[in-house]
Amino acid sequence: GASAYSAGMFHLVTHAFLKALLFLGAGSVIMGMHHEQDMRKMGGLKKYMPITYLTMLIGALASAGVPGLAGFFSKDAIIEAVHFSKTPGAGFAYFCVLSCVFVTALYTFRLIFMVFNDRHDNAHARHNEDPGQHATPHESPAVVTLPLILLAIPSVCAGWVIGDVLFGDYFKGAIFVAPGHGVIEEMAHHYQGVVGMMTHALGTLPFWLAMAGIASAVYLYLINPAVPAVLQRKFAWLHTILDRKYWFDEAYSLVFAGGARALGSLFWNIGDVKIIDGLFVNGSARLVGWFSAVIRRFQSGFVYHYAFMMILGVLLFLSLWFARA
Repeated sequence: GASAYSAGMFHLVTHAFLKALLFLGAGSVIMGMHHEQDMRKMGGLKKYMPITYLTMLIGALASAGVPGLAGFFSKDAIIEAVHFSKTPGAGFAYFCVLSCVFVTALYTFRLIFMVFNDRHDNAHARHNEDPGQHATPHESPAVVTLPLILLAIPSVCAGWVIGDVLFGDYFKGAIFVAPGHGVIEEMAHHYQGVVGMMTHALGTLPFWLAMAGIASAVYLYLINPAVPAVLQRKFAWLHTILDRKYWFDEAYSLVFAGGARALGSLFWNIGDVKIIDGLFVNGSARLVGWFSAVIRRFQSGFVYHYAFMMILGVLLFLSLWFARA
């Protein structure tokens, strides 16, 4: 929307590293927890899974946009591009991307703290009191941890090439922007190198929103883990909306899945049952049956019936002969 195509492509690459790292890290946790996937039953895993913890922490920091890591450079480029944009609606888009900075940092570090740090909520207490219910967590094998390490490296340093990719000639001849929409060119006038970009970010709103998201996660899931339950009770209506994902699943199920089923049922009832089975298959069988029933009456096995049919045939033949004569 801001015509910052190079920034979008750049984020696609950096995001691939850090998000793949987080997804593979989640799989490592599931393996280490013997296929348990409920985070409310986890906690304190960093002492059992140190490699998974450190690599996922790097992925979380990169995803939150902490300066120096890959996610920071590409996300900050997009945010600044939207901020510089004069396209109608850019103000609302800027509000949305800023909101996402806070929310991303909050939910990402909610994951880190609930899974890897020691917690004192009831679920963790039950897990500790009943060790026989779950086998002891363990670090994943090298076939999993080695890719985690290899993904953690570009999650740290892949963004350092932003100067060449965004403000150099990397996309020259491949990406064209209409006159009046050159936000990347305008951003290039303010670019002062990787270190300068990191230093400048310390005084910007996205950085402090990311820090606020992380701090909120620290308070809600480490310092005072009882608060989320209190907020859930006080804002039950909001929790229901978010928990049901704005009822998108139900809407998709009703419109797309339900519509597809209704269309399929229509084709099945009319096309398959009535036309194919009813008309062609059963209809041809009924036609053959009717024709056979008629013919069967002329194949009685009595000689006088056959003689009578021969006489009718001769009369028919003579009638046609005299008619043509």
